[in-house]
Amino acid sequence: MKYLIIGLGNIGPEYELTRHNVGFLTLDRLADKQGVDWKSGRLAFTSEFKYKGRSIHLIKPTTYMNLSGKAVNYWMKELTIPKENILVIVDDVAIPFGKLRMRAKGSAAGHNGLKNIETLCGGQDYPRLRFGIGDDFPKGRQVEYVLGRWSQQEINELPFAMDKAIDMCLSFCTVGIAMTMTQFND
Repeated sequence: MKYLIIGLGNIGPEYELTRHNVGFLTLDRLADKQGVDWKSGRLAFTSEFKYKGRSIHLIKPTTYMNLSGKAVNYWMKELTIPKENILVIVDDVAIPFGKLRMRAKGSAAGHNGLKNIETLCGGQDYPRLRFGIGDDFPKGRQVEYVLGRWSQQEINELPFAMDKAIDMCLSFCTVGIAMTMTQFND
């Protein structure tokens, strides 16, 4: 069984530690825990490892957030992984900081990375792990907030939420989405 876990984010040092890059940060932590390195691949940084008999492929698209679907579509086809075996890790302002919700499908809810995946991969029916980044910003300042750096308190708490997200990813690949949602969703 093969799985593809996609962490959404933007490439470049100016975006590295921003809220919008929580997908990248989570996959970096997962790769570290599995002892695997990143390679530069077509449209994405890639990594892979074996876990409980599964081949788990990780990608961090290098297309920038708004064109993430290009990388997702390419790697799904390249690795012949069906939509139900992909998992997209995405930041979500509608969820309190550090809370995690896995869904089998759903709307993009205004997230440009998810919109592009929907457009290029054929709809909303793909699993996603929504990583809460909170909504502590004044009206009209959402872009500055999501592209802003984490507060010190968030930095202190982030590893715990990322570790839970990693547990959810591995659970998704081994016991499936339904049991993972039941066990882990906040």
